[in-house]
Amino acid sequence: MFVVLSRFVRQRGLIALGTLALLAASVPANAQTTIKWLHLEANPDRLKTWEDIAAEYEKAHPDVDIQFQFLENEAFKAKLPTLLQSNDAPSMFYTWGGGVLKAQSETGAIRDLTAAMDADGGAWRNAISPAAVDGLSIDGKVWAAPVQSGLVSFFYNKDLFEKAGVDASAIKTWDDFLGAVKTLKAAGVTPIAGGGGDKWPIHFFWSYLAMRELGKDGFAAAKAGEGFQGEGFLKASQMLADLGALEPFQDGYLGASWPDQQAVFADGRAAMMLAFENTATPKTQANAATDGKGLAEENVGRFAFPIVEGGAGKITDDFGGLNGWVVTTNAPPETEDFIHFLTIDNAKLLAERNNMLPTALGADSGVTDPSLADSAAQMARATWHQNYLDQDLGPNVGRVVNDMSVELVSGGVTPEEALQQIQDAFSMEM
Repeated sequence: MFVVLSRFVRQRGLIALGTLALLAASVPANAQTTIKWLHLEANPDRLKTWEDIAAEYEKAHPDVDIQFQFLENEAFKAKLPTLLQSNDAPSMFYTWGGGVLKAQSETGAIRDLTAAMDADGGAWRNAISPAAVDGLSIDGKVWAAPVQSGLVSFFYNKDLFEKAGVDASAIKTWDDFLGAVKTLKAAGVTPIAGGGGDKWPIHFFWSYLAMRELGKDGFAAAKAGEGFQGEGFLKASQMLADLGALEPFQDGYLGASWPDQQAVFADGRAAMMLAFENTATPKTQANAATDGKGLAEENVGRFAFPIVEGGAGKITDDFGGLNGWVVTTNAPPETEDFIHFLTIDNAKLLAERNNMLPTALGADSGVTDPSLADSAAQMARATWHQNYLDQDLGPNVGRVVNDMSVELVSGGVTPEEALQQIQDAFSMEM
């Protein structure tokens, strides 16, 4: 069952309907086109921004009615494949990109957006970060319109760094980082907050190390069929194992969840955490901390994941989430125009009101939260954006990457054993 909002009821609350057909009577007589927008946004403030943008578009296009369809996150993932093959297919829906988007592109149920991106001399494409467009492209075709991105980087407690005599600005290489870990430990400070129980927070380390070692071309070659057992992946896996041997995480990290990791950092019980961009905002800090306050905003710093000396990766190669909007095959042609209006014309508004990192060039100026602004500035310089591997490689391979990342850092497997398991899972998908 969808929860649907038409232009007449958006400001008056939600109505639950068994089928979209029952909504026909509420569509204005002059609305000849219906854009069905399927999303999973439960935050009322973020949704209100979308509603305002939709209302503005409808005002300028009285022949278009935009209907909001909501599904909870897990229901969205479970029901979307069936919906795409039904008569009730949405016009547009949310994507994380990666293996799922690739599979959808092969079904014929979604529309190739390349022509729309390249129309008018590439006006739409040229308004977006090239790394974001590339991240939602498959075999040279654009299958989703980027709207926001995320950036995984290190956040650190300035007071604890000062106590240990560590200069965050001097951490440029992986060896520098390991040196900082050792210095923090020697000062009696737990270096890193870890969420090993959920596993995926640890895969951030393995993913970044592999990116820094292989670079964009080497990583692309692995995904294209060369596999994950080459020298670069072996070095990255050994580096993660070496980090684990230093015992840098809090006691019990292997059973800790992602919220536990955030609480350890927000409470000041660890000096660093490797996390995505909005985990260090004042509101997130307060929600995570056991005292309901968290670290003072001015006490939280950030630095990019360091480079690996001799590796092919660059400091401007970013890792994190990448989200966009997919258009279904039978969606009305106005759908692309509305998505452009949403993601380009209103990108700065989305950044200001929804605390997100936009992919539209120049829209990062709308990021007003100081704890997000630095991430936005780094993303604006990105030379490559790699999506989370448990999205990019698909759920089966991604699960093994998550598992092996934890096993490597905890000493449960050798680098060779970990890579064999990742390769086995990858080979089954080929």
